[in-house]
Amino acid sequence: MSRFFKAGSDSESETESSEDDEILQQRPSAAPVQSRTFQFSDDEDDSRRIVRSAKDKRFDEMTNIIQQMKNHKQIKDMANVLNDFEALIKAADKAKKVIQEEGVPRFFIRCLYDLEEYANECWEDKEWRKSISKNNSKSFTSLRQKLKKYIREKYEKEVNDYKENPDQGDDDKRDETPAPQDEESEEDEVDVPVKAPVIKPKLPAPPVIKKQLPKSMDDDDDDDDDIDWGSSDDSVESDIDDEQFDTGKLTAEYFLKKSDSGTSKKEKKRKEPKQTKLEETDEEGDWEEVKGGAPLIMERPKMFGKDQEINVDAVLKKLYEITSARGKKGTDRNEQIELLKELREIAETNTLGLGIDVKLYFNIIGAIFDYNPNTLTSMRNDVWESCLSYLQTLLNILIDHPEVNVGEHIKEDDENLTEAPLYVRGCFLTLVEKMDEEFTKMLQSCDAHSTEYVERLQDERQVCDILEKTLRYLEIKGNTLEISRIYLKRIEHLYYKFDTSCVYTGENEPKKEGTSEQTMDKLCKFLYTSETPDRLRTRAILCHIYHHALHNRWFQARDLMLMSHLQDNIGHSDIPTQLLYNRTLVQLGLCAFRQGNIRDAHNALVDIQSSNRAKELLAQGLLPNRQNERTPEQEKIEKRRLFPYHMHINLELLECVYLVSAMLLEIPFMAAHEMDVRRRMISKNFHHVMKMSERQTLIGPPESMREHVVAASKSMKTGDWKACKNFIINDKMNAKVWDLFFQPDKVRDMITVKIQEESLRTYLFTYSNVYDTLSLHTLAEMFELDMSVVHRIISKMIINEELMASLAEPTQTVIMHRTEPSRLQSLALQLSDKFLTLVENNERILEVKQGIYPFQNKRDRNDRQPGTSAAFQHHTQGVVEGEGYGPPTSKNVTNNQHWNRRNNKNYSRESRNY
Repeated sequence: MSRFFKAGSDSESETESSEDDEILQQRPSAAPVQSRTFQFSDDEDDSRRIVRSAKDKRFDEMTNIIQQMKNHKQIKDMANVLNDFEALIKAADKAKKVIQEEGVPRFFIRCLYDLEEYANECWEDKEWRKSISKNNSKSFTSLRQKLKKYIREKYEKEVNDYKENPDQGDDDKRDETPAPQDEESEEDEVDVPVKAPVIKPKLPAPPVIKKQLPKSMDDDDDDDDDIDWGSSDDSVESDIDDEQFDTGKLTAEYFLKKSDSGTSKKEKKRKEPKQTKLEETDEEGDWEEVKGGAPLIMERPKMFGKDQEINVDAVLKKLYEITSARGKKGTDRNEQIELLKELREIAETNTLGLGIDVKLYFNIIGAIFDYNPNTLTSMRNDVWESCLSYLQTLLNILIDHPEVNVGEHIKEDDENLTEAPLYVRGCFLTLVEKMDEEFTKMLQSCDAHSTEYVERLQDERQVCDILEKTLRYLEIKGNTLEISRIYLKRIEHLYYKFDTSCVYTGENEPKKEGTSEQTMDKLCKFLYTSETPDRLRTRAILCHIYHHALHNRWFQARDLMLMSHLQDNIGHSDIPTQLLYNRTLVQLGLCAFRQGNIRDAHNALVDIQSSNRAKELLAQGLLPNRQNERTPEQEKIEKRRLFPYHMHINLELLECVYLVSAMLLEIPFMAAHEMDVRRRMISKNFHHVMKMSERQTLIGPPESMREHVVAASKSMKTGDWKACKNFIINDKMNAKVWDLFFQPDKVRDMITVKIQEESLRTYLFTYSNVYDTLSLHTLAEMFELDMSVVHRIISKMIINEELMASLAEPTQTVIMHRTEPSRLQSLALQLSDKFLTLVENNERILEVKQGIYPFQNKRDRNDRQPGTSAAFQHHTQGVVEGEGYGPPTSKNVTNNQHWNRRNNKNYSRESRNY
């Protein structure tokens, strides 16, 4: 401190310094002051601060990166070259403001050009590419792609200009290592005296040198904390007043950094920049303060110049400019559609002809389809409506003007847009198919129980109208393949719709004109006879069968399915076709059930219902898969395959039909083979439902559809057909299932008759060993059937050897022969069969443990090596022919097992006879 005061004033007396020492000695008794390390100006003699402009700062950063890149290019370190290139791009983005003001620096363009040439040279060096590591190869590939894309998108013109004149203006040496700047430079320096001057009380403080910084320096956080040019309070001269140089008042607290009202300099600078910026910009006149929130409306640039001639070539050139941005990142798709619409209006105003109008329509519709980048989501409603209107307009133009020829086979060079006949490249059928896909996606995305779904479904009339017009147009102008494709689209919109005018109700009905049956017959027969791809023909056959089955034409649908042999090779088809096959098979089963063919109905539905995945197999929803969880991509793909809600088949109706069919088949079969141990199951799903019901401790009245079927099955077991019928046909079941059929009364009558017949068969199987004779009249009255029906059923059972009895025609009775074993005999036979099975299993296990197989002789056992089994010896050495032994899969073992089985059968026959 004394040194500082000595430096500050040479005229101080010794008394003043002694008083100062006394003050410093009294310091501990005062309030404690936080100690702080001071750095005086004596330690920084002749130090000056250098301030650089934003241009120099940003460009020097880029040159340093370029120098590092040169070093990495020399050793061909592609990973670091890629990192340097990415860092250079980031540095160029930071210097965006400077580049806009000063222009693109020459050294940066030269660096991009050199890097491109370097990448091309390395690419041509095939031996080097084979020898480099995998990481370097991957980095090199990424570098070429990113460099090419970056130059093409931003600096293609500048690089091309540099290629033409590489020596022009090549005086910029910023790519070299930057030399240290001269400390004596006055342009980039501001002398801010940090060294405290010699304090003289009577001399005025030296003025503070101020220099206005450029605007770009306001964003540099590095210099803000060190330099505060607008504040004179920071200078040492202004902190020290003439009146404060009383040595009695100069304590250590005086030299500490002070804050005005608790705010620091940084806080001041955060509060002040708005005012300073406004003041600076007002002086320069570059910025204007806008009050209020009124948006700035920008006018769209005009399509053509004021004096430019608008002709076909100019419109095509402008069209190419608009469509070249299609698919690029950052392209505004809505603006692109508007530009194409405006271009079409300009062409129409200048009457440039029909050819250019058709071409612009094709591009507008294509841009509308590209509006939604996500293929999994549907269009907006307004975009969809505009798409339909443009398709209608374009289709009407093509139909009304046959001189306009469009097609994919027409090349762009062969287009003729001015003179007739006109040739325009484009496929209208592809647009129609895309429209149909979008319509399906819109229905999939809507809630099926909302009014929005109904509103969107109303658009199907317009979609079908477009398909009809396209069909008529292609029948004149299209080829066979195009006609087949549009025929299939028409079929797919028709096959699932129920037409009451062509429902089959009896034999030899005259066909009505103009029905959906005739339309389907015409369209499908064309696909059957023409040379179309197999997929189109397969889908047409399935749709035709579905339509037959939906309208109760059972025999036509069944014969077409059997003749097509689709069930043999449907597994090789694509997934949508397999889903259509499942739907057709289900509809075929429902048709067989309505016609009373219970066994055929069960056979058609058993594959779908036995897996408990009917909802997924019919593409009507997704089920949680516990074994294999779906990835998000798989789930999205499967959701796109789902059918719209109005095409769904009622799953509860489907399950009810299947369970009723299984009940009518399974209950009589179980009664006939009650004592058979090896009884096969007709329907595993039905048995599972019955077992789950038997496991319940308390069984109440049935509520769900399954419970009704289970209760009906238990009643049928005892021959109580009335209770069975009441469980199947009641108000609850009618509302859930039977009223959904066309002509439900006929279906209910058919089910009642089937229940009566199968209950009669079950009764005979169950109680045949109780009766000696049965009267046909009694059976007819018990089951409320005609005598002829009872006679037919019993006769068929006797012929099929299901019932050991004979009919006495004069007395109308059934005489039982009692050849079936009694219950005790049946249980004994079951026990003997189980014992035989147990003995066979024990012998097989013993042979496997000893390693001995049937018909192995002593030579085989003696010749094998110790510690190895006979099976291993046979597998390694092969089978010796004629020796009578071989591996377990040889014919010897098979013959031996067959012999054992035959002996067991003889034994079982003897036991039965006994």
